[in-house]
Amino acid sequence: MSNAPAIVAAEGPIRRRPVALLELARKNRGVLVGLALVAVLFLVALLAPVISPHDPIATEPDNAYLPPLSPGHALGTDELGRDQISRILWGARISLPVAFVAVAVGLVAGGLIGLVSGYAGGLTDLLLMRVIDALLAFPALILAIALVAALGPSLRNAMIAIGIVAIPAYARLVRAVVLQLKQMEFVVATRSLGATPVRIVLRHLIPNLMNPVLVQVSLSAGFAILAEAVLSFLGLGAQPPTPDWGQMITTGRTFLPNDPWLAIIPGVAISITVYSFNLLGDSLRDALDPRLRR
Repeated sequence: MSNAPAIVAAEGPIRRRPVALLELARKNRGVLVGLALVAVLFLVALLAPVISPHDPIATEPDNAYLPPLSPGHALGTDELGRDQISRILWGARISLPVAFVAVAVGLVAGGLIGLVSGYAGGLTDLLLMRVIDALLAFPALILAIALVAALGPSLRNAMIAIGIVAIPAYARLVRAVVLQLKQMEFVVATRSLGATPVRIVLRHLIPNLMNPVLVQVSLSAGFAILAEAVLSFLGLGAQPPTPDWGQMITTGRTFLPNDPWLAIIPGVAISITVYSFNLLGDSLRDALDPRLRR
C-alpha cells in the first residue's frame, strides 16, 4: 500500500474542519495539478459514451492491427479490429468506479475499526489490532488475488477484495490520530463536562480526522486502480468483452514483438491515472503537514 500520511500534532487544538481543497489548490501548485488531472479523468469517464468515436466492443476483422494514427483510428485497433481509443475511454469507466467503491469499503470499515480501537483502548484495542495485523501479514496484492480466487473472478468481487486489503491502512491511520486527539486538552475538557463518547467522536474526533484521511483516500485510490488492473491482467477482474485496461494489456502482450502499442497504450493510461492520484495525495500531504507549511 502507499505510505500513510505523517501525523503531526499542531500547536493547540487541531483545526476542526479540513482545509478547503480549492484554497489549497490556490496556494500549492502540486495540489492544483493533481486536482486538475483527477478532474479530467473523471470527466473522461463520465463523457466516454459521448466522446468515444466507435463502439468499444464492436469488432471489425478487416481493420485488425491498424497502427496508431491510422485514418479513423487515432490509437490503432486490436486483433479483432476494435478501436483502441474507444476502449481506453470506456476503460476509465471501469477503473475509476472500482477505485471509488474499494476506497469507500476500506474507509468505512477501516475508519470504524480505528475509531473504536483508538477511543476504547484496552482489550478492545488489543483484539481489533490483532485482526488488522493478521491482514497486514499478507502482501496487499497477494491477499487481493487470494480473495478474488476464493470469491470467483468478477469485477464486483475484485472491488470487494481491493476494499478489504485497504482496511488496515485506514484502521491504523485513524487509530493513531484518535490516540493523539483523545489526550488533547479540548477533548479532555469536553469529556470532563459530561459529554457522551458518541458526541465526542462525532463533534471532536471525526472533524479532526478529515485532513489525514483525505490524503490517504487520494493515495489509496491510485493503489486500487493499479490493483484492479493487476487482477484483470490475471483474469480475475473484469471479463471479456468488457473494455478494461488490465485485460487489454493481457491481450496485447501476445503481440508485443509486432504490435507493441496494444499493450503500451493501456499501460500508459494506467500510469497516468495512478500518477494523478498519487500526485494529488503527496501534494495534499505536503500542504497539510504543519512542519512543511511553516
